[in-house]
Amino acid sequence: MAKAKETLKSSKKASTKAKTGKTKPASLHGLLPYVEKKNEEYMNEKQREHFKNILKAWRLELMVEVDRTVSHMKDEAANFPDPADRATQEEEFSLELRTRDRERKLIKKIDKTLIRVEEDDYGFCDQCGIEVGIRRLEARPTADLCVDCKTLDEIKEKQLTGG
Repeated sequence: MAKAKETLKSSKKASTKAKTGKTKPASLHGLLPYVEKKNEEYMNEKQREHFKNILKAWRLELMVEVDRTVSHMKDEAANFPDPADRATQEEEFSLELRTRDRERKLIKKIDKTLIRVEEDDYGFCDQCGIEVGIRRLEARPTADLCVDCKTLDEIKEKQLTGG
């Protein structure tokens, strides 16, 4: 965990040193978006390293939130005499735990995506095999479908659920 924090700090320092002109591009988890070079091969070593750093930073942020939740629940746990106060605290804890459960699932997905990066399988659509695209991966680093396949999946889901 300490090594991940160190990587996150060095990545943030490097991104803040980059000269960006008058407007700063939005950063994702402290890292600037990848700037593609003309005629650059898709998912080359630099791109894979960039997305690996994003995924690790994102995972670290989620893990820090887990630690924060545990300490918050230990510190804030109180036996309120008033039933309304108790109910409010229980509802707050319930919402926080539900959020952490979603994040736990996301951490698993990030871990699977990191394995795909290591196996050189990252950045290609699981259904049709074409490039997912740098910009789509910047927006959603765990994306495993291209825009077209994802759109078709969403249309099928709407037809099945009637939503």
